[in-house]
Amino acid sequence: MSEICVQGCRPLTGEINIQGSKNGVLPMLAASVLQRETLKFTNVPIIQDVLCMVGILESVGCCCRWDGHSLSIDASGEIYGEIPRKDVGKMRSSILLMGALLGRTGRAVTWQPGGCSIGSRPVDLHLLAFSRLGAVVSEDEEGKIEASAKELTGSMVYFPFPSVGATENALLAAVLARGKTVIEGAAREPEIISLCQLLRRMGADICGEGSSRIEVCGVERLFGTVFDVPGDRIAAGTYLAAVAGAGGHVRILKGPWEFMQEEIRVFRQIGAEVEPISSKTGEVCGIELWMEKRPKAISLSTGPYPGFPTDLQSPMLAVLSRAEGISQVREAVFEARFKTAGQLQKMGAQIEVSGNCARIFGQERLLGARVQAMDLRGGAALAAAALAACGETMITDCIHIERGYEDICRDIRLLHGEICWVQKK
Repeated sequence: MSEICVQGCRPLTGEINIQGSKNGVLPMLAASVLQRETLKFTNVPIIQDVLCMVGILESVGCCCRWDGHSLSIDASGEIYGEIPRKDVGKMRSSILLMGALLGRTGRAVTWQPGGCSIGSRPVDLHLLAFSRLGAVVSEDEEGKIEASAKELTGSMVYFPFPSVGATENALLAAVLARGKTVIEGAAREPEIISLCQLLRRMGADICGEGSSRIEVCGVERLFGTVFDVPGDRIAAGTYLAAVAGAGGHVRILKGPWEFMQEEIRVFRQIGAEVEPISSKTGEVCGIELWMEKRPKAISLSTGPYPGFPTDLQSPMLAVLSRAEGISQVREAVFEARFKTAGQLQKMGAQIEVSGNCARIFGQERLLGARVQAMDLRGGAALAAAALAACGETMITDCIHIERGYEDICRDIRLLHGEICWVQKK
């Protein structure tokens, strides 16, 4: 098992290139089974969730080949419509393959992904979309889910909540369906925009991404192409939060400025100076942040894009633990996102949690401690808190962090943070 050791109380300075988007690349990888050629991705993050998805793609018949951070997926052979049960248990995002397999083979079989440490994440909206497109959906007592259709047919799909995963699955199922599909109540996240851009480059007929209404006109065939995975806005936000808590001056290259306006507003509100980085051609190519004083206390609520992302709530909880004054955070997406509060309390944070709200009584300094990563983003939040804390912090169960960050220790060391992996037997 891996642990992370952090020596805190020093400002962060320097420049890093941000990894490719975890939340963006997973549905793109699922889309690869919709074409019968080779799809090549560049800037792919080499993280546990991606490696797991590649393993699932190979199990259903794809041939995958790595070349550094480039990944080629040959889906020209026979594709099988059933996802192995053992793989579903490793990664909830395997559910995203259902829409693509249904579009490619007319049949998709998976299993209920089970509980999630950050809250309830039902798949009912995914299955609703398949039903609206003409699939017969069934689930047995053991949690086996099957969707099948001789032919998918375009229809109106309405989501009462803008679920990112359900929107992605609806898109993946609709692009090869006969006729027109309209998705109302669609999620507006940048990852949806990236997926639509990829599908359009593969030959799909899609418009409206970035709004709550997306229209898809089904086509007969999709083709292979080359696509560059955009920078990860959550990883960028995590490192910006680390600097906001510990102080310093950093440049995050490939940080998606355009899609982080709410995060930038919040960082400015707590006292950071944040500006875009421009390339020689004048294009925005990253984010620069300066933080000289303790953060200011604020009130914050998470929400679907363009609101403040729930994935950055835990890192902001760490930052606000050092703020001057009393902050309030309301979690409006996942009901169990405050598990990290208990670990931050071990470091001296004064946090009161009541339901989906937390009050944070800012402390001048946190203290190093032995803490446990309860989930992916909570683990990253503990690393951010440790960088601002006095003394040494040991973070256990870091396998959660490896699911979404290519190498959090490498990146923070590039910013002159004192952090390293410690291998435990």
